[in-house]
Amino acid sequence: MSSPVIRPFQSFVKIDRRKKDAVYLQIVYQFINAVKSNLLEEHDQLPGSRVIAENLQLHRKTVVAALAELQDQGWVETIPNIGTFVRNPERSAPSIQKSKAFQHPPEEAPFLFRKEFILDTPLEKSREQFYFTDGTPDYTIIKSEELVRFYTAVVRRKNRSGIMDRASDGSIFFRDQLSYYLNLTRGFHLSRDFLLPVAGLEKVHSILSRLLINKGDVILVEELSYFLPNMIYSQAGAQLKTIPTDEEGMDIGYIQMHFKPGEIRAVYLNPKCQYPTTVALSEKRKTELLALAEAYDFIVIEDDIDFEFSSIKNKKEILLRKKGGNRVIYIGSFGRFLTPGFQMNFIIAPKDLLEEGTKYLNIFGKPDSMMEKALGELIHQGDIHRYQRKVTKVIAERKEVFAKLLATYFEDEIIFTIPVSGLALWIQFKNDVSLTDLQKKAQENGLFIPRSCLYQNRKTTSLRLGFAHLNFQEMEEAVILLSEAYSTLRND
Repeated sequence: MSSPVIRPFQSFVKIDRRKKDAVYLQIVYQFINAVKSNLLEEHDQLPGSRVIAENLQLHRKTVVAALAELQDQGWVETIPNIGTFVRNPERSAPSIQKSKAFQHPPEEAPFLFRKEFILDTPLEKSREQFYFTDGTPDYTIIKSEELVRFYTAVVRRKNRSGIMDRASDGSIFFRDQLSYYLNLTRGFHLSRDFLLPVAGLEKVHSILSRLLINKGDVILVEELSYFLPNMIYSQAGAQLKTIPTDEEGMDIGYIQMHFKPGEIRAVYLNPKCQYPTTVALSEKRKTELLALAEAYDFIVIEDDIDFEFSSIKNKKEILLRKKGGNRVIYIGSFGRFLTPGFQMNFIIAPKDLLEEGTKYLNIFGKPDSMMEKALGELIHQGDIHRYQRKVTKVIAERKEVFAKLLATYFEDEIIFTIPVSGLALWIQFKNDVSLTDLQKKAQENGLFIPRSCLYQNRKTTSLRLGFAHLNFQEMEEAVILLSEAYSTLRND
């Protein structure tokens, strides 16, 4: 054993009394960092607790508490009548066993468990400065500081009252406000009883899968469609059958030709802005789909989460408003342009279905009643309309600029149309090119294109490129890097 370390504790432990962390925990965290960075080495002997306390100008009890915590975690070892010594439980397996410190689980489980390859997600993280997405908002348009004041106001009111509000109060207030907002903006005539707010789109589909799907049920989706609900419904045991699409959207005639009454459980689609192609279902096919749902006895799950990003908010386009109340389950979003913690999804459906669906909120995480109150205030005070107008203006400008940049830098190499709704453009290449190679070449240039944006088969070579998260300068840089990568592949 070596002599006590000469390095004074104050050289690597800095106490900040403004922090919420207890002082003894600040010592613990900084001590561990010192060991990990080799400022303290394994087997170094520590000075006594009194010496450390004097060095840090702290009460000895605080130092004793820190040393006790470090010993419990295995970062020091105390040998009676000899001293206290530095240990590194991340390096020394024997010391882990001896000190009974926390031991990391093995990389591979020594027991069997269920694996769901269906749920493998195509989402990836990017380290590049410039990147595309499949269509995400710019959360900096509405400053988070503005939103926090609504939540803070709710917290202060609760604290002043001195009592904890019932969890249901926030939900009822928010559902009342949300129903009012939807009736105003989407032409509905709903009370809160036909509305179920759910935080998270994946929870929405998980609840519906449990309410509607039995193993073997047939769910119809578009030929190219959104991976998230497909994963969830498949995992629930549904058989997903794909239906061709064209410039008018899902081919309803194909359903009549290939299926019989009673064979279909549900049809899932986004009639306003189909994912990924952004095409809208024609009015004629909407009427055909609703008539077929009645004749064939199936449900239509209408995904309308892009309504807030539509430059033309035609209320009549919504299937639910076309006498679809008996057959249509409507999925929407509220505040999707806000900071993620302030966003909400919702289901509109028959009252008894939603009452059953509410039970699953206890499984997936109970609603944040205070957040729901804050969102209710956002509507009640009228700020949501101001935010909506600001975001709509910015997105319309970015969509126009993005389309011009694509036309300028790709000229006649691509085909695309500017969609009425959504945050992405569907780009079709006229010439065959490997999108995987394009992805690699773009990444070499400093541009990241996730797999979820790539669509290539015998019929199409296309990209779904989100633009809304990019400002004008970032947008131009990204398009230039993409065009350079494409030109390089074409010339090779």
